[in-house]
Amino acid sequence: MGDAETLFRLSGLNAAYAAAIDADRLEDWPSFFLEQCLYKVTTAENFARGYAAGIIFADNRAMLADRVVALRGANIYERQRYRHVVGMPVLGPTEDGAIAAETSFVIVRTMRDGQMDLFAAGVYRDRVREDADGVLRFAERIVVCDSQRFDTLVAIPL
Repeated sequence: MGDAETLFRLSGLNAAYAAAIDADRLEDWPSFFLEQCLYKVTTAENFARGYAAGIIFADNRAMLADRVVALRGANIYERQRYRHVVGMPVLGPTEDGAIAAETSFVIVRTMRDGQMDLFAAGVYRDRVREDADGVLRFAERIVVCDSQRFDTLVAIPL
């Protein structure tokens, strides 16, 4: 794949990912990942130190689906909306057929009363592969948040 095509496809993947979360189509979220994958939310400081644990950690698509079921059934929150603003991916080296990329993001949360807050900001550090059907999916998405402080509602996918 040429760099322009890769950037276009990665940008489309990121846009579709954000749109699914922002439209509260959380059941679609796991489908952006390969069956065997890694999804982790961590802080910039912990990432720099190489700490393996994350605030959220899943190492397969089934764990992501379970997270959505828990969000829908076990957790009750005040009504709110999220809006992702996602930057242009910066390509890294391709390794073992996986595309490496870093993409900055900002997520704004709007509460029922109209109050808007910066919910999270940081960078997605991704390894992306084509599945058997030629669709790009995340093999690894490490969400590196700039702040060490997290809202209790960080249970939603970032």
